[in-house]
Amino acid sequence: MHVLRGGRVVDAAGSRGADVAVADGEIVAVGDSEAIDEAVAEVADGSGEEVTEVDAAGKVVAPGLIDAHVHVMMDGRPDVATAVSDSDYTASYRAAGNLRAAVEAGVTTVRDLGSRGTLALDAGEAVAAGEIDGARVVACGRNVIMTGGHGNWFGREADGPAEVRKAAREQLKAGADVLKCMATGGVLTEGAVTGAPELTPEELAAFTDAAAPTDTPTAAHAHGEEGIKNAVEAGITSIEHGTFMDREAAEMMADRGTYWVPTASALRGIVDNGIEAGIPEDAVAKAEDAADRFDDAWDHALAADVPIAMGTDAGTPFNFFEDIPRELAYMVDYGLSPERALEAATVNAADLLGLDDVGRVEEGYRADLVLLDADPTEDVAAWQEPEAVFAAGDRVA
Repeated sequence: MHVLRGGRVVDAAGSRGADVAVADGEIVAVGDSEAIDEAVAEVADGSGEEVTEVDAAGKVVAPGLIDAHVHVMMDGRPDVATAVSDSDYTASYRAAGNLRAAVEAGVTTVRDLGSRGTLALDAGEAVAAGEIDGARVVACGRNVIMTGGHGNWFGREADGPAEVRKAAREQLKAGADVLKCMATGGVLTEGAVTGAPELTPEELAAFTDAAAPTDTPTAAHAHGEEGIKNAVEAGITSIEHGTFMDREAAEMMADRGTYWVPTASALRGIVDNGIEAGIPEDAVAKAEDAADRFDDAWDHALAADVPIAMGTDAGTPFNFFEDIPRELAYMVDYGLSPERALEAATVNAADLLGLDDVGRVEEGYRADLVLLDADPTEDVAAWQEPEAVFAAGDRVA
């Protein structure tokens, strides 16, 4: 049992002075010292559990961050294609290291949107069982893509509505928490046209149809306007990247409540480092073109009030898991307030992932918490150096 004393709680509900008590992986009380003492006595009397006091005076207690778009098998290397020949064992060790790096950075939940085989699903089970330390994992299994499409070296290739439906059902059978498809080309697949539609509207409809009986959320990698609109029309839950989003696409997303996961870190990692750092020339050229359009996408999304969830695409070039909290600062650079960035990385991301027990500092919520030196709604950089991290009630950093 841990009791964080003397700090300020900051989450989507605002800022308030309060102590926080956690036990058995859960927040058991948030309030003044008297309320906390009563909660501590009740838990301690019933279990004999040792109570660890944490001095939070002058500090902020905030929810652990949620990254709605990562790839646990990738490690930020300049050329992702060089990982194709890695063994499954190597990929597994890398995933374990990434999940540890994420949680130590204050990211207590991640959503993996594409890894080889059942790697991310298995990693999630290992974290849940306490076999490895790391962020909680929600995962899609394998991406569903057209033959030869974006990410074909680790995706499940499928052509035509029947094949796409079967491919999606295969991921559900394997235990997927979310289904992910590639609606357009992408930056890191050589020869793919970034914004060009890949899966057809009929294939996208079959994809969401496969998810409907189990009410499984769906995500679509989509850069170009046409691909975004095709995915939204098909009922996709979230658009990943959305780099070339136009006004019409933004308004469609807002009308339907379709989430946008912008992944600014992915473009920054490529454009800021370039071919000099070993990133393939084709990928750099496409990223630079995409970056030129990304400002407009943000303008359209903010004007239409598109719901936004934080995601980084961690694992792509120079986009490391330990740096995930930088994404909030990037979002503020593009026009979000620090308060809305907090919401995107906590309550919004939790809603998108279908999790009702994370994202807030409230009694009954999972004890995923970070202790910060400053209020992140005043200084968004405060997320980048947490003083302490608690995941499911255990102090992990």
